[in-house]
Order: sequence, then C-alpha cells, then structure tokens
Amino acid sequence: MIGLYHPGHSLIHRTPMLLKLVLLSLAVLLVGSLGELWQLGACLLGVAALFLAARVPLGAAWQQIGPLLWILVIAVPLQALFAGWTTAGLMAGRLLIAVALAALFTVTTTVTAVLEGFQKLLRPFRRWVDADRVGLLLALTLRCIPLVTEIVSEVIEARRARGTQGSLLALAVPVVVRSLYAADAIGEALAARGLDD
Repeated sequence: MIGLYHPGHSLIHRTPMLLKLVLLSLAVLLVGSLGELWQLGACLLGVAALFLAARVPLGAAWQQIGPLLWILVIAVPLQALFAGWTTAGLMAGRLLIAVALAALFTVTTTVTAVLEGFQKLLRPFRRWVDADRVGLLLALTLRCIPLVTEIVSEVIEARRARGTQGSLLALAVPVVVRSLYAADAIGEALAARGLDD
C-alpha cells in the first residue's frame, strides 16, 4: 500500500475509507456469487469504468493487477483440465475482479486514511482494545515493510559489489541482523516518546 497511492480528486478518492471498505467487501461477495461468464464480463467493464472515473494511470493499475495475470496463465489451464473451461473462466474472472477492486481501493486511499479508519472502527471496543495503539501498530507494520525491503536490497547490492555468491543463509543473516538493529532503534524512539508501557 505504501507508495502505491495515486493522488486525485475523484468521487472515489473522496469517499470515506470505511465506506469504501464496506463497498469493497460487498462487491467481492456479490462477484463470488455470480455464476455466469457474461455477468463477470459486465462486472469487469464496471471495474474498468471505476478506474477511468478515478483517473488511475495505466501503469499504477498494471503494477497492482499485472502480477495476478502470470498466476492465471498457470492456474486457468490447470483448473480447466480438472473442472472444465467454464469453471476455470469463472474462477479467473472472480479473482481478477476481486484483485482489481482491492487495487482500486489501494491506489485511491492513503495509508493515513486507512489507519484513522481502523481507529474509528475500534473506538466502540475501547474497553477491551486500545484503538490508538492498534493504529500505531498498523503504522509501524506498514512502515517496516519497505524498510525490510530496503535492507534486503542493500545487502544484495553489497554482496554483488564484493562479487560474492553465497547461500540463502549468507543473505538471511545480515538481513536479520540489520532488521534487529532497525527494530531496536524504533523501540528506543518509541520509548523516548513515552510509548514503552
């Protein structure tokens, strides 16, 4: 989700996060209940219209949906072999629509909006759950994903610069060590702000 948000002023961008999440869930349930290929085709056209209405660039949409197509290239023939082409088409259509709708949510919703939405969602349960701490946990999780990715990239580049080719263990050890140092630094920063209790 980080770095995938595409700024805009469309109605989809302006829709509150929780409402978008509810609509996304209902749409995925509806698509899962459809049993005709023409119905899924109509839904795909509708999703494409939503992407156009949100003015999402083709590159941003492809970045989210493209990897799924490689999976479908393998999964559809296998499904067709065991259950027939109609079932394979229904499976592919449902999966493609669900991923496209989730991608639309991702590119039109900021991380901040998601965190605030989850905090609002959890506030009625504040007797049992600290909504602010859950929001902080989500924020840290989302921040640490690109941080670990960056650490892995740096370790790979360092190994390449040295001309070393080693096992997976030789890659994993420096990644784990650097990740632990980063986690320690984040913990100290939180403690310095009084969030260690």
